[in-house]
Amino acid sequence: MAGPLESVKVWDASWVGVGPLATRYLAQYGATVVRTESTRSVDVLRMAPPFKDGVPGINRSQFFADYNASKLGLGVNLSTEGGRRVATRLAAWADVVVESFSPGVMERLGFGYRRLRELNPSLIMISTSMNGQTGPRRHFAGFGTVLAAMGGFCELTGWPDRAPGSPYGAYTDFIGQRFAATAALAALEHRDRTGEGQYIDLSQLETGLMFLAPELVDHQLTGHIARRDGNRSPAAAPHGVFPCRPEDGREQWVAIAVTDDAQWAALREALGGADWTADPRLDTLAGRKAQEDRLEEALAAWTRTRTTAEVVGALQPRVPAGPVHDAWGLQADPQIAHLGYFQRQTHTVMGEMPYEGAQAELSLTPCHVTKAAPLLGEDNEVVLTKLLRFTPAEVDQLVAAGAVEQVLD
Repeated sequence: MAGPLESVKVWDASWVGVGPLATRYLAQYGATVVRTESTRSVDVLRMAPPFKDGVPGINRSQFFADYNASKLGLGVNLSTEGGRRVATRLAAWADVVVESFSPGVMERLGFGYRRLRELNPSLIMISTSMNGQTGPRRHFAGFGTVLAAMGGFCELTGWPDRAPGSPYGAYTDFIGQRFAATAALAALEHRDRTGEGQYIDLSQLETGLMFLAPELVDHQLTGHIARRDGNRSPAAAPHGVFPCRPEDGREQWVAIAVTDDAQWAALREALGGADWTADPRLDTLAGRKAQEDRLEEALAAWTRTRTTAEVVGALQPRVPAGPVHDAWGLQADPQIAHLGYFQRQTHTVMGEMPYEGAQAELSLTPCHVTKAAPLLGEDNEVVLTKLLRFTPAEVDQLVAAGAVEQVLD
């Protein structure tokens, strides 16, 4: 079945995380997404592991591939005259342009919003950068790990007696993409009603702060400054990650979160009414928080003698608990397998590989990973002749001039 965005055309001029992930959402719900790249400045993810068979290569990174599935790949050097001709046609063709370079880069290339709007008045353009397009820090360099620190996440991650930690990976990249995709959909809906295009300046710092709203509001109202406290929560106890019996030489852990007194009663029952659970002070959240060290130590002694599956089986569905998966566990998880989350596609160089699927299933217009990620410039001919209407002779001239590029190995 056709996707809900089958009529939407997207020029993906972004790189690394936020932009490519946002346009991947649009692609897997049916949009035609053309991703432009150049060997002059290769996307850093193309040289980031994991690589197929452990062999590095510009077309061998599954990290890059997963972020760019369902897209068409166009290799074009925008610094050349021919490359600018291609970009001009792309702008006229597209409904949405997404770019994630440092502020000012697209303008210097001659493709800032003012210029693109002249070519296509109804165009929607999204520029996503660390701190936004304006302000004293607009030219700051960095990635999501830097923004996690600047946004306050590192101060909340880790243990109180240790240095600030960091959430996994480029944390704000995994937040900003969702805002970017949603903003694109909202702008498309507005354009369909009014015919108006618009420019969207998406600051990844601001999108990250949305996920600290409770801490920010608490400080504004009370002056309290939230600090890191390991895995503990002010609204739950016990709340943490506990060791389980190793399996096949691999350590095992389980996450347990007791958020109310009824769940505590269910946990106590699962523990077989162990003597230490009979303390009446543990019947309330305040009492459990007051004895949290003792509570966690005793609970860990129980989980340590059991496998993760045994602990989860004993607690669910009455007590929130779940295995702490590593990559192997995610691949083997029966619920993920039931959902069909990983979808396999055949990559031109790497062969059949798993790709992440939908986070939301639409019953009438389901999500599909329609193709593996493109090699650099793999779809040049299709994009240039079928979508942008260059003649074969013009394409040959663009290739000869170095405006169009391709790396197929």
